[in-house]
Amino acid sequence: MAMAAGLERIFEIAPCFRAEKSHTKKHATEFTSFDVEFSYIDSFQDVMNLEAEMITYGLSKVKEKFGDKIKELFDVDIVVPTLPFPQMKLRDIYSELKERYGFEVPECEKTDLTTEAERLCERLAKDKFNHEFLLVTDFPPEKRAFYHMRKNGILQGYDLIWKGIEITSGAQREHRIEELKKNVNEKGLTNDVKYYLEFFKYGVPPHGGFAIGVDRLTMLLLNLPSIKEAQFLFRGPDRLDP
Repeated sequence: MAMAAGLERIFEIAPCFRAEKSHTKKHATEFTSFDVEFSYIDSFQDVMNLEAEMITYGLSKVKEKFGDKIKELFDVDIVVPTLPFPQMKLRDIYSELKERYGFEVPECEKTDLTTEAERLCERLAKDKFNHEFLLVTDFPPEKRAFYHMRKNGILQGYDLIWKGIEITSGAQREHRIEELKKNVNEKGLTNDVKYYLEFFKYGVPPHGGFAIGVDRLTMLLLNLPSIKEAQFLFRGPDRLDP
């Protein structure tokens, strides 16, 4: 909405709510999200570059200001990553996981990263690139949002994996209203997102963005065993009261 109004670089830090039935160490039904959207990009590569630069800068400042205290309290050394972040196509990741570690999944599961494949990406990133982060690209559109741009059937977006856990799904957004309508109809959302399409009637510039769950980021930064340890009041599928 803000993009359509002419604001070109936007961010917010706000509560996010998801009706997820995920009983895992990394999921919560209520969490704090840091969201970024910006205009006039050339491709989703611009989005990946911005996020990599932002995370590198942020971790350098955390290390500079709190590195000693984090080491004292959590026995964690803050690693400031190098730029650029390594990136691999989804299909290449599955090929490498099979070749290096003998890990295989059925073909039907290769439209996304399975939980175990995600975990193994930590090892792959270190072994192949000597890096803690890995950008995963070239997802098929089946399991992605309708507003992600596609090119020749390939999603123009990515997942960012840190320490074997996805911390971001980012993308170039679809700004062309006719393409948006096609995606909406394909997903069966024609009557659900009419309000969303209204913003694109008069033209929206090429743009993209990403979101990071601050609680999950904190969990990984401090090597905590669960997201419950990173939140003051945890909200999950089975916990509504403090």
